[in-house]
Amino acid sequence: MSVVLRGRDDQLAVLEDLLARARAGRGGALSVLAEPGMGKTALLEWAVHRAGLDFRTLGIRGIRQESSLALAGLHRLLGPVADRIGCLPGRQAEVLRRVFDGDGTADAFTLCTAVHALLARAAGDGPLLCWIDDVHWLDRPSLDAMAFAARRLGDAPVVMLFAAHNEHVTTPERDRLAGIPRLPLPPLDETASTQVLADRCLIGVTEDLAAGLTELTGGNPLALVEMAAALTPGQLSGDEPPPETLPPGSRLRAVYRRRFFRLSPDARRLALLAVADDRLDGRTLTRAAAVARLDLRELEAVRAWGLVRVDGESITVPSPVIRGALYADAPLSERNAVHELLASVLDDDRQRARRVWHRAALACEANDALAAELCAAAAEAGAAGRYTDSSRAWQRAATLTRDPDEQANVLLAAATDAWLAGRSRRARSLVRRLAPAARQGPLRGRADLLRGEIELRDGRPAAGRRLLLDAADRLAGHDRRSAVVALAYAGEASCLNGDLRRYLAIAERAAALRGRHEPPDTELLFAHFEGMSATYRGRHQEAVEPLRRTVRLADATDDCAAKVWAGMAAQMLGDDQRTHELAGEAVRLSIGPDAAVKPWALAYLALADLWLGRYPSATAHSMEGLRLARAAGQENHAIDHLATMALLAALQGDKDTARVRLDAVSDAAARRVLARPGAFTTWALACLELIEERPADAAGRLRLMSPPSPEEWPGARACRFARSDSLMARTWHAHPVVHVMATPHFVEAAVRCDERTGARQALEVFDRWAASTRNAVRLALSHRCHALLARDDAEADEHFREALRLHQRGDSAFEMARTELLYGRRLRRGRKPRAAREHLRNALQIFEYYEAEHWTESARAELRAAGETAPASVPKGAEELTTQQHQIARLAAEGATNREIAARLFLSHRTVDHHLRNVFVRLGIRSRVELARFFS
Repeated sequence: MSVVLRGRDDQLAVLEDLLARARAGRGGALSVLAEPGMGKTALLEWAVHRAGLDFRTLGIRGIRQESSLALAGLHRLLGPVADRIGCLPGRQAEVLRRVFDGDGTADAFTLCTAVHALLARAAGDGPLLCWIDDVHWLDRPSLDAMAFAARRLGDAPVVMLFAAHNEHVTTPERDRLAGIPRLPLPPLDETASTQVLADRCLIGVTEDLAAGLTELTGGNPLALVEMAAALTPGQLSGDEPPPETLPPGSRLRAVYRRRFFRLSPDARRLALLAVADDRLDGRTLTRAAAVARLDLRELEAVRAWGLVRVDGESITVPSPVIRGALYADAPLSERNAVHELLASVLDDDRQRARRVWHRAALACEANDALAAELCAAAAEAGAAGRYTDSSRAWQRAATLTRDPDEQANVLLAAATDAWLAGRSRRARSLVRRLAPAARQGPLRGRADLLRGEIELRDGRPAAGRRLLLDAADRLAGHDRRSAVVALAYAGEASCLNGDLRRYLAIAERAAALRGRHEPPDTELLFAHFEGMSATYRGRHQEAVEPLRRTVRLADATDDCAAKVWAGMAAQMLGDDQRTHELAGEAVRLSIGPDAAVKPWALAYLALADLWLGRYPSATAHSMEGLRLARAAGQENHAIDHLATMALLAALQGDKDTARVRLDAVSDAAARRVLARPGAFTTWALACLELIEERPADAAGRLRLMSPPSPEEWPGARACRFARSDSLMARTWHAHPVVHVMATPHFVEAAVRCDERTGARQALEVFDRWAASTRNAVRLALSHRCHALLARDDAEADEHFREALRLHQRGDSAFEMARTELLYGRRLRRGRKPRAAREHLRNALQIFEYYEAEHWTESARAELRAAGETAPASVPKGAEELTTQQHQIARLAAEGATNREIAARLFLSHRTVDHHLRNVFVRLGIRSRVELARFFS
């Protein structure tokens, strides 16, 4: 088969398994119910292709004109095997002959058994594949007989596949396929959608265009194919705006057009009300129906045809592609009538933006008065946090504004609010539209600042850095504070890329703007640049004072981003508790226009928890950050949170969950050149290799995070761990800061494969940082590394004891347990089992608390080797459920399967199963029914 089915690997695997079972003599059936264009027919064609010459194939498509002819479907399907009818028992043979003789009278049950028997007989010489497409157009007696046979194929090598439009098939027809397993066919995700577009656009598609078309089509494969075929060269290059609906000749658009015009006039008006207002609710619809004297009962017909979805008070159109098609094909008079009707019934103050927008939809030319009214409504909606409404109102106001400069300002406001609404692609598109009117000056600077922030958080940070530097240049003479903010974001983009050489250049540009008496929030940024630059040059003592000043200045501002930058400074100082406080303040303050900062703030809150040893809390914060980042259209932060979660799972020894998360993040981090998340994934993989007793692989992997060559870095020292050149340092998995943080794992791996020289050189860098922070946990890790490198037992004992003393002062119990385990292992191997047992017991107790299964088993094994059998763990009570256990238990109580829970929380199936077993034990229950009762 020449066409590749993108994004359907799970479905193809199910079909492959079904065919394999038939080859082995066991039959089965599947029904594929999905909306038009989702690829049902393509799946059937793939199954026929895969069946090949091994199968005899029968298949038909339902024909609308024959849907009222009883047994017409069976007549077509069974024609090729009619010669086998004579082999059936008398009554069955007779009833099937009547079908072919045109006598439609037959006992229903006898007919059903006869069809089943004939299909089984036809499979006597080899497996049989029977496919039925467009089931919704089959006559009912034929469908009843086919479904009857499909439910009874266990002992016959027959595969039956049914495909139908799920929203076109009415409830009785759905029931006729009851008992036949359903094969879900969800919309394609962004990756698969991009692949579909790339398959059909030989010159390729830009990431923004692909994402916009994915959003517009709702991941419908046929819509994507038709969109790709209709794209102009200007749209492919980005010079022209992307299409807003399916092309006029679209097959999919024709399907929805036919459905729409089959409706009664009242039903069409009700459908258009939902199409014209994407926030339509039951109350508004009821009022509109009363004013226009529409029969609300007609809404059921609209719903049955799949044109609207009713969920409580919400009345929505199922997908953007349907909305665009219906709006484009509806008569202009009907569209205008709907806008006028909605404008008259949206009379609540909170609905002002929507009301004015519908009035503006009726305008045929520029109208400054109406534009001004729209701008006021947009500002009001934005102030209330309704950014979708405000962005749409700003955008419509721009089309009604005559003055080009004012129009550009309004478009920039629309783009800003689209970004705050989580619609990054829409924001990019709107910014591009204002470019001709804003080629220079502060307006262009503000536009570049917005575009740069979008690229930083949802695109390619390198592109964002360039835009932000341009913005700083354009704003420096007009709005110095915004210019410094642009430079700070450009610095963050360089850090995300792992390109700290460029960060230093940006810091020098910022220093040139610094005045003698700066406001606290601006001075905070300058101090942040000064301290981080010294840190990145390896001058840790020199960095201490400006970093401390950054942290102090955070108390004088309520700016969210300033709190995050101060939190970074506190992290470099090793003050994890202060990092936690500042990131927490940023999270609490990130409301309204500052809400876009929240996923970023949660990333540093999670990192603070990680250093504090609060792994469950860190995971919970990253999970929340991931959810918010996806909702806000900030995929780079989503990748950052996924990488952090992968590292957390690896540190706790949960190999399966770590790999699930790594699979979700690695390709995206590489594609976008995100060095920090890439380095976290490298660190996580190295932790897994240590667990799997592959220290040489772990050590080799961690070297890839090495800093740039000594020629590029003043004050840097040549070492084996830092030997790679600047090109390697700028690859997606290399990040100098993360490499220093990972030093304890590198030392452990290097010692285990006898690479002590490189380990000692790497430890020198970590020691300088740890000493500058005076942080008990960093210093304890430093002593643990020295203990592993010790030349004799006396030196090792000294360092291990000092490490444990420092751990007692610090906050990371998990790292203390790791130190206890390593010390106990060394003592046992040094034939000091009695001394070893005390440390191993301490390690075991902490690992059990964290429910770190791998490390618990390691501590138990060491205890057994030291001559002691550890007692079984005592089950904890319900009040001691961990955060993750509580999440899993609640989702299970709500009816989610283990697979669904694993997908939602980025866990392995094994981890979900393990936690659920523990939850059942702790709660004293034995089933999910009891679990549901517990949470009710």
